[in-house]
Amino acid sequence: MTEAPDDHADSPEPRLYRTLFLSDIHLGTRGCQAELLLDFLRHNDSEELFLVGDIVDGWRLRSGWYWPQAHNDVVQKLLRKVRKGARVVFVPGNHDEFAREFIGLEFGGVEVVDHVIHRTADGRKFLIVHGDQFDIVVRNARWLALLGDWAYDFAIWLNTWFNIFRRKCGMPYWSFSQWAKLKVKNAVNFIGDFEVMLAGEARKRGVDGVVCGHIHHATIRDIDGVTYVNTGDFVESCTAIAEHFDGRLELLHWGLLEAERAQTPARISAPTPVQVVPLPQPIGLPATQPETIAARETARA
Repeated sequence: MTEAPDDHADSPEPRLYRTLFLSDIHLGTRGCQAELLLDFLRHNDSEELFLVGDIVDGWRLRSGWYWPQAHNDVVQKLLRKVRKGARVVFVPGNHDEFAREFIGLEFGGVEVVDHVIHRTADGRKFLIVHGDQFDIVVRNARWLALLGDWAYDFAIWLNTWFNIFRRKCGMPYWSFSQWAKLKVKNAVNFIGDFEVMLAGEARKRGVDGVVCGHIHHATIRDIDGVTYVNTGDFVESCTAIAEHFDGRLELLHWGLLEAERAQTPARISAPTPVQVVPLPQPIGLPATQPETIAARETARA
């Protein structure tokens, strides 16, 4: 296995966050935006990185092997972050459910867990879970989930060619599949039900919020006093969640820069934030200073 070349010497210093959350990368599929993800990882760094499921698409790889060099480069880049001192935690999802057999173990320094509680810099606790456990279709009708997965792949294929045509006409990127998802009543109802169920699970566990993936619909919003956070995906929307050193959560939409990347060879130096949701400082807690990984591990112990 060849290792990806390290970051270019002339690259700008990456923007540093306390924590980054990524999910639904779907390595092993043609829809995976591996090159764009590599660009994101070069320009954004963090003390902790949570991979919130569906990082590798085992469903697709079983039906046909597809693993270009860029997908290997993503794996090497993530492992390199561990070697440089970051804590990387992998929470498997339904597409990489094979990894659930290794929960409690570490591979290359990457921790594999079923779920985990993350404490933000301002003292709030978040449940980190992929979310497929709360998807009735995935749990009770696997054949229907596989059919839906095939339909989604077709939508991504159609979306790709549709945007090639738009780009040739000088038009910006537009997600046909996301538009269709939000226009279909049943899909909108499913998203709403999913969000309420995850918020309810967080409330049941006595935490302040939940960070999940699974439904490829990135958002940060309040649901009856619980902060619901969905990381989105790196297939079409190319989103991630970042925690700042004061505990604020920000939704980063790296995919918005795709049109710029197609028009110029210049490297992108900063993300385009879509949504910033500050989490208020809990009463009685002092202002939090940036922590080192070692200090946080000591506090956790």
